Amino acid sequence: MIGGPFGEIGQTQFLATSFLKYAVDGDGNGRRDLIRSVPDVFASTANYLRAFGWKRGASWDPGTANFNVIKKWNKSGVYQKTIARMANAIR
Repeated sequence: MIGGPFGEIGQTQFLATSFLKYAVDGDGNGRRDLIRSVPDVFASTANYLRAFGWKRGASWDPGTANFNVIKKWNKSGVYQKTIARMANAIR
């Protein structure tokens, strides 16, 4: 397993401890690949968010339970608000 210069792994930048706890095999090939497998990335990210209290179908706007989960993912207020805005634009 090779990560970035600060230890981050894959598209959603799991640290090694998060990879070990939350990465899952989303494409069913027997491996957890957060670099080359989009199904693994999405399934692992969902698994991580769910573990921290993400409520499926609920809002992720500031002040909501899901926004608090985003805050656990990354401590940067700018990052948190950007994720919420991007998610709203995609929705």
